[in-house]
Amino acid sequence: MKKSYDTVVEATQDLKDRGFSIDFDLVEDGVHSKELKKEWKAGELEVVEFHRFEGMTNPGDNMILYAIETKDDQKGILLDAYGADIEISREMIEKLRMNG
Repeated sequence: MKKSYDTVVEATQDLKDRGFSIDFDLVEDGVHSKELKKEWKAGELEVVEFHRFEGMTNPGDNMILYAIETKDDQKGILLDAYGADIEISREMIEKLRMNG
């Protein structure tokens, strides 16, 4: 059963406590870790859960927090604002599609 969180901070802390310790950045065809200086293509990762947060007063506060596992057993989070201005591949769009 998927957990429910009231805030992005609460969700982020719980995911980090569960081992999702890498901060991922979205890139065109996958994700990147500045800390590890490594990039994973869409085919090398799985979104294992996601959480949507909607700002009460400011639509700019709308975000999705993704928990991601890579094929080489790295676990981390990706925080994405709705409608962010980044070109991403069709394969990555499919990975991030919210089916749950």
